[in-house]
Amino acid sequence: MSINRRRSFGLLFGAVVALGAGAGPALAQAKEPLVFAAASMKTALDEVAAQWQRESGKKVVISYAASNTLIKQIEQGAPADIFISADLDWMDYGEQKNLINVETRANLLSNRIVIVAPKDATAKLNIAPGFDLASALKGGRLAMANVNSVPAGKYGKAALEKLGAWDGVKDKIAQAENVRAALALVSLRESPLGIVYQTDAASDPSVKIVATFPEDSHPPIVYPIALTKTSTNPDARAFLSYIRSAAARPAFERQGFTVLGPAGQRS
Repeated sequence: MSINRRRSFGLLFGAVVALGAGAGPALAQAKEPLVFAAASMKTALDEVAAQWQRESGKKVVISYAASNTLIKQIEQGAPADIFISADLDWMDYGEQKNLINVETRANLLSNRIVIVAPKDATAKLNIAPGFDLASALKGGRLAMANVNSVPAGKYGKAALEKLGAWDGVKDKIAQAENVRAALALVSLRESPLGIVYQTDAASDPSVKIVATFPEDSHPPIVYPIALTKTSTNPDARAFLSYIRSAAARPAFERQGFTVLGPAGQRS
């Protein structure tokens, strides 16, 4: 790896772990599995990790960011053991690039996308074909994760296009680097409305859901999980199994995720 590439990797990796639970120790304590997980999983997965630590006595380090950012970091050599994406596309990318252990790949969770507003907002929306989302913004901007690369943004754009509302708002988007950053724009009243996952809305008492998108308005929201190709950490495999076990299910369901069964179906 060249000096410039190492420098670039170091800067970008630092950005990735900014949402995580202290990535510095991950590099110093190689025995602790390092998980790269979609930002929308933070509340639930932190609970699962804490539960696993209580039961096993072992720690795990989790770094949260947009799925596209995470898999690109793995491609550049980031020492992740587990990758959890918020869509199939970026896991497929990892598989095509030989970055994941295909035998361990599984569909873990499903989610819904919603429109949120500040808790005390009076906004009311009825999502239907041709609904006037632009007027509901009242001159403000619609907070979304990057609509070209981040799963939540891609799902949101697809839904708005299918419902005929995209053209009215496409020039009024406040794009964020990940879905939690989009949520923060609404929570901090920088945007009057935002499109996030219902699980993100549940994590922030400063916002409320004002509308939920029909599931047939966008591609199915699926969170796949896999070990990375380079992982040799036995605790990583154990933690992956724990994430997929019945013991972890309540934490995900409390946050609003739907847990998928062995065949990737709702269970």
